Amino acid sequence: MTRTWLVILLIPLVAGAADVVPPDEAFGYTVTADADELRIDWRILPGYYLYRHRFGFESETDGVVLDEPHIPRGKKKVDEFFGESEVYRDSLRVVLPYSTGADGPTRMTLVLKSQGCADIGLCYPPQTWRAEVALPARVATADTAPGGVDLMALLQDEPVETVGEFLHPDEAFRFIAEMDGDYTLSVSFDIAEGYYLYRDKFSFATDSGLVQFGAPRLPAGVPKTDEYFGETEVLYNRAGLSVPLSRASPDAGDFEITVGFQGCAEDGICYPPMTRQTAVILPAATTEPPPEFAADTPVSEQDRLAELIRSGNLGLVAASFFGLGLLLAFTPCVFPMVPILSGIIVGQGPDITTRRAFTLSLIYVLAMAVTYTAAGVVAASLGQNLQAFFQQPAVIIVFSLIFIALALAMFGTYEFQMPAALQNRLNEMSNRQSGGTLIGVGIMGVLSALIVGPCVAAPLAAALIVLGQSGDPVRGGLALFTMSLGMGAPLLVFGASAGHLLPRAGAWMTAIRGAFGVLMLGIAIWMLSRILPDAVTMFLWAGLVLMTGIFMGAFSPLPENSDTRHKLAKGAGLIAVVYGILLVIGAATGGSDPLRPLHGSTLTSSGEARPHLEFRRIKSLDDLQEEIRLASASDRGVMLDFYADWCVECKKMEKTTFESPAVLAALGDTVLLQADVTDNDDIDRALLNHFGIFGPPTIVLFGSNGLEQKNLRVVGYMGAEEFAAVVRAAGAQ
Repeated sequence: MTRTWLVILLIPLVAGAADVVPPDEAFGYTVTADADELRIDWRILPGYYLYRHRFGFESETDGVVLDEPHIPRGKKKVDEFFGESEVYRDSLRVVLPYSTGADGPTRMTLVLKSQGCADIGLCYPPQTWRAEVALPARVATADTAPGGVDLMALLQDEPVETVGEFLHPDEAFRFIAEMDGDYTLSVSFDIAEGYYLYRDKFSFATDSGLVQFGAPRLPAGVPKTDEYFGETEVLYNRAGLSVPLSRASPDAGDFEITVGFQGCAEDGICYPPMTRQTAVILPAATTEPPPEFAADTPVSEQDRLAELIRSGNLGLVAASFFGLGLLLAFTPCVFPMVPILSGIIVGQGPDITTRRAFTLSLIYVLAMAVTYTAAGVVAASLGQNLQAFFQQPAVIIVFSLIFIALALAMFGTYEFQMPAALQNRLNEMSNRQSGGTLIGVGIMGVLSALIVGPCVAAPLAAALIVLGQSGDPVRGGLALFTMSLGMGAPLLVFGASAGHLLPRAGAWMTAIRGAFGVLMLGIAIWMLSRILPDAVTMFLWAGLVLMTGIFMGAFSPLPENSDTRHKLAKGAGLIAVVYGILLVIGAATGGSDPLRPLHGSTLTSSGEARPHLEFRRIKSLDDLQEEIRLASASDRGVMLDFYADWCVECKKMEKTTFESPAVLAALGDTVLLQADVTDNDDIDRALLNHFGIFGPPTIVLFGSNGLEQKNLRVVGYMGAEEFAAVVRAAGAQ
C-alpha cells in the first residue's frame, strides 16, 4: 500500500507529464429522480475506469431513506491495487431506490463515494461528492375504487401515495432495465407480495436507431384462471426477462426503452395496461455479434447506395445514380412517359423539326427531374409519402380525364363534334397541354413526375434515407436529380428521333395521331386500374382493344389490289379483335390480368384454386409486434409485405412473384403479414416511419428471433426466382 499512496501523492506531477485529468473531469456524473428511484449516470473518459466495490451512497436529508443500489455487473480485471475486481469504462448507470413520507421533502442532498484509476498505472484516492437533487412532488388520491384507490390516478405519470390496501403500480411492479453483455437487454421486475404480472402482456419498444429488439425471452409462468383473461399464465415475486438486440455499431451510447406490462392484485383490483419509459446505457461492444446476428453484417442494396451518397465522391455519386436511372427508365412505372412525350411531339404537327422535338423533350425531362427531386426532398424532410398523396382516387380521376381529353384531341373529336366556341376553348387547352408552349410541356413533365412517376426502388429509397437521416439536401438531392435525368435520357433520344422520323404530311400523320390517342387512353385506363376493380379494368381494356381493331379495319373489306400496308392493318385489327374478345371472356369469368386474360378464370382453373400467398392483414406497430412475438414463440420467421391499392408494382408482384411455386416452397411455414398503407393515415405513416420505409412495394423479413434481417429487405419489384433466393437466405440465417 505504500507504493499505492506514493503514486497518489505524485498525481499532480504525473498529470502534467502525461495529460492525466483531475477526477471530476475523468468521472463526470448526473443525478435524476423519479417517483421512487434515483438514477446516477457516469460518463467515464477513455483510459479511465471506476471500481464496482468502491461505490457508496448516503442521504443527508431527513425524511429520505435510501434502499440497496442496483449496480450492473462490471468487467473483470486483475488490478495491481485491489487484485481481482470489477470495473466500468465509458458509461455506467446506477439505480438507487428511495422512499419518503407523504409530506416528504422536495429536494435532497445525495452523498456519492467512488474511486477510479487511469490506465497509465495511477489510482485516484477515494472521492466524495455531494449532489443536490430535486424530487417529484407526491399527490394524495381520493377514495374512488375498492380499497380507496383512484384507478385513473394510478396510471398518471405523476406518482401517487399508496392509499388503502392497494399499491401504486410503480410500487407494486418495480423494474430495472440494463445491458447484460453486448447484445442482450435484461429487464428485472420486482413484484410486490400479493401482486402478479400477466406473462403475455409484456412489450418492448424503442425509437432509437442504435439498437433493434428481437423477441423477448420470458420466464415460465404460473397457470392461473383469471376473471379478466380466463386461462393464462402470471408471474410472481421476481421476474427476469431478456431481450436480444442487434446494434447499428459497436460504439457506446444510450437509448430510451418503452416497457409495456399489465398486472393485478390478488383478490383485488386489476390495473389497466401501462407503459413506462427508462433510459439504458449502451456500453461499447467488446465481442463479436452472436451467430443469429451475423446476417446483419452484409448491407442491403439501398443501404449500400445510401452509404455511397454519404461518403462517395460526388462525381461517382452522380454517375452511379444516372446509370441506375437508366435502368429504372425501362420499368412499368416509367414507361407510360413515352407515349405522353410522344403525344406532345405529335401534337406539334408534321412540320416539327428535330431541334424543336429535342427542345420539347429536354424541357419535359428537366421539369420531371426537378419536380421529382423537390418532391423527394420535401417528403424526406417532412416524413410524408407524397407518392401516396398523389394516388388518391380524386387525383387519379382528374388526371385520367386529362389524358382522355388529350386522346380525344388526337382523334380530332373537337373539330367535328363540338360547337365552335367550345371547340376553340378545348383546342386551346389541348394545344397548351400538348406542348404548344414550353410552359405547357413543363407542366406535363411536372404532372408525369407526380402522377405517372416511378415506384419505390432501391436507388430512390437510398436517396430518401440520406435526406431523412442526415438532412443533407446537396448529396441526397444530387442523387435524386441525376437519377431522374437517367430515367429521362431515353426520352430525350426517343423525342429527338420522333421529330426526325415523323412524316411531313398525308394520311400517315392522321394515323399516327390516332395511334397516340389510343396510347393516351391506355394511360388513363392504366391509372384508373389503381382504384377500380379488376373486372372493370379488364372490360375497359377490352373496349379499347376492340375499338382499336375496328378502326384498323378488322371488319372492313379490303379494296381490290390492296397494298401491303392495308393488309397488315387489317390483320393487326383482326388480332386486336380476338384479343379484345379474350379480355371480355376473362373479365366475365374471373380473370384479372390483361396480359393473361384467361389466367385465373373459371375456364382454366378446373375448379381448383390457384396457388398464392395467404396474408394476414395488420394495421399498427402493436399488431406487428404481437404477431412477431407469437411467431418467435413457435420458432417461425415472419414476412411483412407493405402494399397499397395504388401501387402498380405491388399488384405485379401479387400476380407473378407471389404465385410462383418456388416462392411458396421457400416460404414454408413463414408467417405472412401484410400492411395495407393505401389510406396513408397516421397509423400507416407511424408503421412506415418505424422501419424508415418510404412506400410500397417493400418487404421486410424477420428471423425466428424476432429481429429484422435488414440485409435482405426487398425494395421495389423483384421477380420470382430472385425473391425465392432471398427467402431461402432468410431461412438459412
